[in-house]
Amino acid sequence: ETRIKIYTKDGYDWGNKAVRYYSAVNPTEKVTFSKAVTYNLVNGAIEKTKLKSDGEFDEQANKYWSVKKIAMPNVKEGSVIEYKYAIRSPYTSNFPLWSFQSTVPVNYSKFVTRIPEYYVYRTNVKGSVALQRQETLQKRSYNYTTKDRYTNGRIVGTDFNSEKVEFNESITTYIAEKVPSMKDEAYVSNISNYTSSIEHELSVLRFPNQPIKSLSTTWDDVVKNIYESTDFGGEIKKNGYFEDDLKTITAGLTSNDAKMMAIYLFVKNRMNWNNYYGYNCDGGVKKAYKDKVGNVAEINLMLIAMLRAAGIDANPILVSTRDNGIPFFPNRTAYNYVICAVEVQDAVIMLDATDKQALPNILPIRALNWIGRIIRPNGSSAEMNLMPHFNSKDVVNIIGSLDSSGKVSGKLRDQYFDYNAFLYRRNYAGVAKESYLEKLEKRLEGIEIGEYNSTMDDFSKPVVENFSFTHNRVSEIIGDKMYFAPLLFLTSKENPFKQEKREYPVDFIFPKQDKYTITMTIPDGFAVESLPAPAAVSMGDLGKFTFNISSAGKQIQVAVSVDINESIVSSEDYQMLKDFYKSIIDKENEKIVLKKI
Repeated sequence: ETRIKIYTKDGYDWGNKAVRYYSAVNPTEKVTFSKAVTYNLVNGAIEKTKLKSDGEFDEQANKYWSVKKIAMPNVKEGSVIEYKYAIRSPYTSNFPLWSFQSTVPVNYSKFVTRIPEYYVYRTNVKGSVALQRQETLQKRSYNYTTKDRYTNGRIVGTDFNSEKVEFNESITTYIAEKVPSMKDEAYVSNISNYTSSIEHELSVLRFPNQPIKSLSTTWDDVVKNIYESTDFGGEIKKNGYFEDDLKTITAGLTSNDAKMMAIYLFVKNRMNWNNYYGYNCDGGVKKAYKDKVGNVAEINLMLIAMLRAAGIDANPILVSTRDNGIPFFPNRTAYNYVICAVEVQDAVIMLDATDKQALPNILPIRALNWIGRIIRPNGSSAEMNLMPHFNSKDVVNIIGSLDSSGKVSGKLRDQYFDYNAFLYRRNYAGVAKESYLEKLEKRLEGIEIGEYNSTMDDFSKPVVENFSFTHNRVSEIIGDKMYFAPLLFLTSKENPFKQEKREYPVDFIFPKQDKYTITMTIPDGFAVESLPAPAAVSMGDLGKFTFNISSAGKQIQVAVSVDINESIVSSEDYQMLKDFYKSIIDKENEKIVLKKI
C-alpha cells in the first residue's frame, strides 16, 4: 500500500508503477492493483480520480517474466496518489524484496511478515537505515474436513470428519520512519546495492509428523540445476549447425590462441544482440545462428559450443549485471547474464560476443560486477573475479608553443588503451567527424581544432587521435608577466568528490592510468621566472600521482601520471581518495610564470 505526494513536475514519473512477476509456467504469479486514486485540491475541495482499466497494462518482458504496469490519472503538481497491489504466488521459496529507502525521502515504510511455524526463512537486511523490529507469536487454527467412502452390503455412504489444527504464527514487523533519500554520489555502480531493504529465502520446512527438510541451497546446487537445463547445457551440446563454417574459420590455424581469436571474431561479427539478457536461450542457438540475431545466452553459448568443437577448453560464467545488483542468496534469479571463459594454463580469458567493441578480457561494462561463477562440464563451479586487474591507459602527448599574446598552438596525440579504447569506440563509432569535433571543442573550452585524424578500426591496436590546435584562453598576462597552468587546457578544475562523508564504495569501473607529457616552447622576449615544484602523492596500493616539470632554454617539459590501481575503493578510504584528488587539483592549477626580458 503506497501513498505519494507529488510536489513538482519532476515527480510525475512517480505516478507510474511497474511490478514484475513470474509467468513462465502454470500456476503463474498474479499481480492485482486496487484502490488506485489520485487526489487533487481544486478550488478548496478534494477531487478524486480513480484509475480506470485503460490505465493498466500487462507486458511480457521475456518468456519467463511479465510486468504489470499502471499509469495514475490526472497527476499534477500537488497531487497525492494512492494505490495498493498484491502479488499472489504459489511459490514460497522467497518473498519479493522490500525497499525501505528510495530516491526520494520516505516518511514511513512498514513491512510485515506472517509466517506459520512450519516455514523457516533466512532474512537479509542491508543498508544503513535503522529499522524498528518487533516480533510476536500468536495462536492460529484452521478447520479442515476429510471424507471417506464406505460400502456396507448394498449401502454406499460417505463419512465426513472435521478436524481442527492449531499452530503458532510468527508475526514480524519492520518499520522505518523519516528515511532520507539515497544520496546522489559520483562513481556509484548500482545504487540499489546500498538501498536499505530486506529479502527472505525459505531455508527449512518442518511439518508435523514429517522429517525436517532443509532447503537452503548452495551456489553449486544452483549452477548444477542451471547447467543441466535444456535451455542452457542442452544448447551448448548442439554443434551440427556450425560445422562447415568452423572448418573454414580455423583452416590453416595451428595454435589454440589463433583458433580462439578467429572463432570469437567470427561470432562477434556474425551475430547481433537483441538487447535481451538472461542465461537461458529463447529460440535456441540454431535459430539464432541462422537468423544472425540472439539474446545473450544464445550468442555466448554458441561461442562456447564452437570453441569446444575446436578443441578449446571453454566454459560458461554466470554473471549478475551491474543493473541486476549483487546476489546475496544462492538462487537462480541471482544471475541474469552469461559470458564465455577460456582456461589456459593458470589464466582465464573472458569473452563476450554480444558487443561489437568488446575484446578478450575487455567485457562490456554491464558485465563488470564483482564475482561471476564458472561452470565446468563435470558440474563443478567456482567463483570468478570479473573485475579488470590491469590499468587501462590514456596517454596524451602535446608539443606546442606560446606566442607573446599568450595564445598556444601545437599538436596533440591521444592514445586510448584497453577499456579506454573500448569506451571510445562505444561512444564514437559511427559518429560523424564534424559532430564529434564540435563536442570536443565544447569540452575543451576555447580550443580551435585544425587538422584531425583518428584510428579506431584496428582492434589489435589502441585508439589514436591526432589533431592540431590553437587555444587563446590558457594564459593570463599581468604587467610584464605571463601565467599559465602546466597542463594547459587539460587542467583538472574541480574535485569530483565533494561530500564530507561517503556512504558507498567508489566505483571507477576499471583501474586506470592517465599520463600527460607536454613540451612547450616559450615566446621570444620571455624567460622562465618560476615553475611549480615537483610532487608525488601516494595512496599505497590504491594509486599514486606524480608531477615533474623542468625547463631548459626556451623549452618547458611537464610529465604527469595519475594511477588508480583498483576498480573499487571502499568508503573507509574515501577521505584518503578525496585528499588525493585535492592534491592533484591543487598541483595542476599552480602556475608557470614567465617574465619579459
